[in-house]
Amino acid sequence: MIPFDDRDGLIWLDGQLVPWRQAKLHVLTHGLHYGSGVFEGERVYDGHVFREHDHAIRLQKSAEILDFQIPFSLEQMAQGVQELIQQNNIPNGYLRRLAWRGSEMIGVSAQNTRIHLAMAVWEWPSYFPPELLQQGIRLTTSDWVCPPPNAMPIASKAVGNYMIRTLSKHKAERLGYTDALLLDWRGYLAEATGANLFLLMDGALHTPTPDCFLNGITRQTVMALARRRGIEVVERHIAPSELAKAAEVFLTGTAAEVTPVGRIDDHSFAVGAVTRQLMADYQALVRGGDDALVI
Repeated sequence: MIPFDDRDGLIWLDGQLVPWRQAKLHVLTHGLHYGSGVFEGERVYDGHVFREHDHAIRLQKSAEILDFQIPFSLEQMAQGVQELIQQNNIPNGYLRRLAWRGSEMIGVSAQNTRIHLAMAVWEWPSYFPPELLQQGIRLTTSDWVCPPPNAMPIASKAVGNYMIRTLSKHKAERLGYTDALLLDWRGYLAEATGANLFLLMDGALHTPTPDCFLNGITRQTVMALARRRGIEVVERHIAPSELAKAAEVFLTGTAAEVTPVGRIDDHSFAVGAVTRQLMADYQALVRGGDDALVI
């Protein structure tokens, strides 16, 4: 595995392309100590970032929730994204944006810190091992839960929100699972560690209401694709006991795309026709670059 701090290429940092290994920050950076950072993960398909504008807007909103503003406009970021893809020659890959408070202040209060923005792109063909997509990945329920919206800034894609997901995924992998499934603080199904959840029950797609986790951009895209196929989509609170009623289960996310689930704890699911159709529809959409079909 090539470490991410020792690679060839260029990173867009505060408006300039800099050599990859020189894109550094100080150890007393506020974002490192207090989690005052937000990020976006995006996929590049044939030189085109799928729903790039929506990801950029969400980054701005995430920052505003954490009480800071991105110091670059949507147009400046879009131009930087294209320059980054071209200069690194990554027509298909993964793009990461990260904005954070700098090192001018260390303490809980940090209004006078400088806000930084970095963007990097690299090749990343599949989030989960491709061979698992045929039978579906295996999940186990995490000990951690998604907190209520008045306990964490859940509407922000904030770096600190992901610690319970890291802990959940580490334990799941130690137990031989691919990923973990989180419940919410009330005990309802929520999401996987980095992807939203869908269940096919009685011909309709059911998905948890995103009131304590992100309403993913890929989630919204797949819901629109399903409705275009005439599939009913139901957003609601779903009890874990309802997993026994599901015929198919899949995850959605920028990195995960549409990933079938073959097992959750003691429940098994087929990688069925609806999941496979939506996997194909999603790939056709992102490769075609016609975002207007789902917006």
